Amino acid sequence: MPSREGTAPGATGKWLAIVGIGEDGSDGLSPLARRLVSEAEFVFGGRRHLDLGWELIRGEARPWPVPFDSAMTDVARLRGRRVCVLASGDPFHFGVGATLARHVDAAEMQVVPAPSAFSLAAARLGWALQDVETVSLHGRPVELVLPLLHPRRRIIALTSDGDGPKAVADLLAREGFGASRMHVLEALGGPQERLGTFVAETMGDASFNPLNVVAIEVSALEGARILPLSAGLPDEAFEHDGQITKREIRALTLSALAPRRGEMLWDIGAGSGSISITWMLAHPSMRAIAVEAVTERTECIRRNARALGVPGLQIVEGAAPEALAGLPAPDAIFIGGGGSNAGVTDAAIAALKPGGRLVANAVTLEMEAVLLQFHARLGGDLVRLAFSRAAPIGGMTGWRPAMPVTRWSWVKP
Repeated sequence: MPSREGTAPGATGKWLAIVGIGEDGSDGLSPLARRLVSEAEFVFGGRRHLDLGWELIRGEARPWPVPFDSAMTDVARLRGRRVCVLASGDPFHFGVGATLARHVDAAEMQVVPAPSAFSLAAARLGWALQDVETVSLHGRPVELVLPLLHPRRRIIALTSDGDGPKAVADLLAREGFGASRMHVLEALGGPQERLGTFVAETMGDASFNPLNVVAIEVSALEGARILPLSAGLPDEAFEHDGQITKREIRALTLSALAPRRGEMLWDIGAGSGSISITWMLAHPSMRAIAVEAVTERTECIRRNARALGVPGLQIVEGAAPEALAGLPAPDAIFIGGGGSNAGVTDAAIAALKPGGRLVANAVTLEMEAVLLQFHARLGGDLVRLAFSRAAPIGGMTGWRPAMPVTRWSWVKP
């Protein structure tokens, strides 16, 4: 029986090979990976990847276009031919493999990963990778590291270029984590590999290889802004003009919204964005759209999202229900407490996925009347929320009640 290793792409259906390559080039590739590269009619990759694998390439080398084509048009056109893509390390860990998988079925691929930069960094430092937070800052805002900054935790971050470590150090110093130790691992796995250790606030203007990974041992100074895992961030964490769901109500609202990994939230009448931002902080896979009609507030939401480590929050400026048209279908919806437009709630109900959760808060009598009508018609859970805070009264202390909130929550059949 002939060996499968010698069969043509059409015999197995696996016409696309994705090979992870490290800084040691072809020397670090397995026999299978070497064969997939050398037998390919077309080899795609960044110019650096093609240079690393040059001695194995027998077919036509094609560097990725600039700007990068996320639709993978050139690769898709060659379906059925012998095609190989060279990628950094593990192609499916913040790599090009995930982009390719959106256009090519897994059954058509043969993937040979190499150790990722995260794995190599953990190995060099002796860190248990399962106990480390990992994040890619490659081409992404450095603020993504903010939710991970908890004392005595370890983080490994992939940066974009030689300026990346300094950007991380500046962020740590600015947010009260300047005493954190930073290990900068450069050109991992190659002949120019180097490891340097710094204190964030005293890193200075050190220069680094554009290929680097930053490993952080988090240390918080007094007053450092630590973002807790709970839903009740202090109101002071958000910039706002008074239009904010207060801490206690916010925590109860998020409890009713019941975030689940990978879900999409619509935050209608977002105000400061406190609900949608807290939703996204629950897990890196969470997505949210903040809908707000007032321009000044949309700018405030944008600043809050970046400052609190969720710069991916989508912001739509416009009045609901018109502004909701064409948005991705939500798994959960929150409607803020100041409105009284039943049309907004009707539009939200229509857009919500089956099994999705809707939570609406009312602080005005007009909005409360709307919620009473929907509760009478659709059922769900109707709750009156009230709390008081201790405050000075003359020379003594007494309770000052906050405005009560009527909350209607409902699950779409």
